[in-house]
Amino acid sequence: MLHRGRIFYFMTIPAVLLFFVFHTYPALQGIFYSFTNWRGYGEWEFVGLKNYFNVFQDFRALHAYGFTFQFAIVGTILVNILSLIIALGLNANVYFQKTLRAIYFIPNILSILIVGFIFKFIFTQFLPQIATFTGIESLSQSILGNPTTAWLGIVFMAVWQATAFNTILYLAGLQTVPGDIYEAAAIDGTGPWRRFFSITFPLIAPFFTINMVLSMKGFLMVFDHIVALTGGGPGQSTESISLLIYKGGFGGGEFAYQSANAVIYFIIIVAISVFQLRVLQKREVDL
Repeated sequence: MLHRGRIFYFMTIPAVLLFFVFHTYPALQGIFYSFTNWRGYGEWEFVGLKNYFNVFQDFRALHAYGFTFQFAIVGTILVNILSLIIALGLNANVYFQKTLRAIYFIPNILSILIVGFIFKFIFTQFLPQIATFTGIESLSQSILGNPTTAWLGIVFMAVWQATAFNTILYLAGLQTVPGDIYEAAAIDGTGPWRRFFSITFPLIAPFFTINMVLSMKGFLMVFDHIVALTGGGPGQSTESISLLIYKGGFGGGEFAYQSANAVIYFIIIVAISVFQLRVLQKREVDL
């Protein structure tokens, strides 16, 4: 037992050290600098909570928060609806079931940046040309160049890619539903809608909770999609909090200020996730 314990420590201690050096220590360092006026270089001094108060008075930061929340809410709703529908279809007795499952999972393993550049070409070149040829004036101009529609292109791409992972989770949940329950429901003469809302959805409620929390967290932290498609533009119309922190912290001489912004955003994400878990887990009990 002593020998096995030593092996366990030899396996875990390097991983813990690496996690601390590359994750925990930088996070603590960022929190420390959030109370200073450090620009990322040079001298610094403590300013207390000044950076935190300034975040709530910064119009650019508030706009980024508004855009990020709008994007996250719409994306979370759409991706869960689409992935659940696809999972129900892939769970049915269809031809090439395993092949289709593999195909639908492909978007999840592709690089976000590569997918983003492909969608950027589609939105800026391919789609406008097709729209011009077919006489659809509303799509003859790139939607990414319009401040009011650029975010829709980002949502479309993000939902397309995120649906793959959520579909796999819903499929895993559907596999746990006993088949004899459906047989008993069919004998009782229940229709497909009644079976879904009375049997399927209540039994996969834990997977719905996981998907909602992971989707919301992922969309709140959106970064690569925006970098690949719009870079935060036109203007600052599609600038997310993550992108704002990156731009200001590493290129704008606002390291301390954006560190405070990052701390605030971390607290918001944790609060939203905890709220989702409590509400949805309570609903699981009610179901």
